[in-house]
Amino acid sequence: MTYSLTKTLTFDEFIVQYGDDTRYELIDGELRDMEPTGPHEAVAGKLTGRIWAEIFRSNLNWFIPKNCLIKPPAAEATALRPDVIVLDEDQLKMEPLWQREPIITNGRTIKLVVEVISTNWQDDYARKVEEYALLGIGEYWIVDYRGLGGIVFIGKPKQPTFTVCQLNGDEYEQQPYRLGQNIFSPLLPSLSLRLDNII
Repeated sequence: MTYSLTKTLTFDEFIVQYGDDTRYELIDGELRDMEPTGPHEAVAGKLTGRIWAEIFRSNLNWFIPKNCLIKPPAAEATALRPDVIVLDEDQLKMEPLWQREPIITNGRTIKLVVEVISTNWQDDYARKVEEYALLGIGEYWIVDYRGLGGIVFIGKPKQPTFTVCQLNGDEYEQQPYRLGQNIFSPLLPSLSLRLDNII
């Protein structure tokens, strides 16, 4: 991840200049180049497929958009772009920007967000945990397939870790999973998934 601007951007400036460019997101006015790699995109793609299959099998009125930004209402110059986002189609009528832009402002619309860790692991383990909890997003997955996160987040020795964050009140309870372990999602309890399946 690089911080490529010295001048800060507003949310509206970001949308005009980078809204359609999936490489970028905005955090507190700073442009973040997420620098996705092939392996990063492969992990996100495999997860998307497994989540979509479970949504379809469970006959849920949810979908996974190709491109979507989250604008936290309390953050004036932030536009988050999760690697995978699951939306509740019934809630879209409450989204003020959706008809013009793929932008979500209401946490109730979001069933799940997934961040696949790359060099921006600090944002995913700290800042986004706070933002997503403030929005009231019930479940957040952090997929650290290379074991890049800090020891406080993934333990020692550092190793690939899949963390399921479940909202309890206004904070996430975090459950880490390692290679060889069955991952449990309260949102998708019938989903059969191991970290081994996606890396």
